Amino acid sequence: MNIVLVSPHFPPNYVNFSAALRRRGAQVLGIVDQAPEELRAELREALTDVIRVDDLHRTDQVAAAVASFRDRYGPIDRLESHNEHWLDSDARLRLEFGIPGLKPDELVPMRRKSLMKEVFSRAGLSVARGRVVHDLEEALGMVSDVGFPVVLKPDQGVGATGTWKMRDRRELELFFAEKPPVEMFMEEFITGGIVTFDGLADRDGRVVFCASLRYADGMMEMVNDRLDIFLHTLRELPADLVEAGSRAVAAFGLKERFFHLEFFRTSSDNRLVALEVNVRPPGGLILDMYNFSSDIDLFDEWARLLTETAYVPVPFERRYHCAFLGRRDGRRYAHDHESVLRAYRSLLVHQERVPEVFSPAMGDVCYLLRSPDMGVIREAASYVLAPEQEASQDPAGPRA
Repeated sequence: MNIVLVSPHFPPNYVNFSAALRRRGAQVLGIVDQAPEELRAELREALTDVIRVDDLHRTDQVAAAVASFRDRYGPIDRLESHNEHWLDSDARLRLEFGIPGLKPDELVPMRRKSLMKEVFSRAGLSVARGRVVHDLEEALGMVSDVGFPVVLKPDQGVGATGTWKMRDRRELELFFAEKPPVEMFMEEFITGGIVTFDGLADRDGRVVFCASLRYADGMMEMVNDRLDIFLHTLRELPADLVEAGSRAVAAFGLKERFFHLEFFRTSSDNRLVALEVNVRPPGGLILDMYNFSSDIDLFDEWARLLTETAYVPVPFERRYHCAFLGRRDGRRYAHDHESVLRAYRSLLVHQERVPEVFSPAMGDVCYLLRSPDMGVIREAASYVLAPEQEASQDPAGPRA
């Protein structure tokens, strides 16, 4: 089986996709934008072949690389990057070379927030009221319907990047005086917290793995206000979340790929309001968090899904809450890095310096900790993220 992976070297943990495919017997063909000899050793060993292009945005060069692989190895069975940034390019290449998977016309309602809402609504899911606005007059017209505050975001954008909360007319006027040169989507502000429905759909569209994250603060606030990051997995998924998420996966026709769905859980009446769909794995280290929470390997699960004719999903159990704690450079904390390692060594499953491109959403240094007890997770979060003025003695140790 010939599988082309675009940018298999980034983000760093995505090396695991290549390694899993190689273990499952696939020929893994990589397209990269750096010297092959500079790739991590485990990636070089996993790749059957690699072609370097000057710039992955150069669609002519990337297409030429795919054509070269096809000429040397035969038909390309799959092409994937798992990366939001390359979704459109991936879809165009699949169409050009007749490769199974999402094509450009299928991707359109999954990329524009205005069209996502239409799909959610057709699936019977609640959505925040919203529409594309081109100028201040249209924006004020919507405000007359929903009131302040409102949220403005690019109609086609990534996560919470470029998302603004408008509290009054003055803020709205200032925004449109220097509006970015993209279509903007405005929606009513929903008071509540974000929960996710993440997982993997098989080639028939069945959800074969699902999990969920909860954010201590809204992602928009964590990015825009450069807050510390605290999010964690859930051990038990609410039945209404599983139902709503499964309906959304079916409505978007997702097959043989990861998904990351976001919902608001309203504060007033505990309803779910569909926010957006992302047709790629949840970002950063979240796949690793799900692996740690269930003692599974989702990188390998995806590889098996692609390479096994009679694929049977692995059974899983959510044994732990896994938390992501991200700290910011330039902020003084009550407990230094070594104190964190000493206090929570038994819970710590991973820690790293975050790549700069991800630091707005993930912080600059992160820790992954797991425990079956959410109380222990909250205790650890309070310790790791405590600002300097809240310094206290090291805990005797985390509870079992």
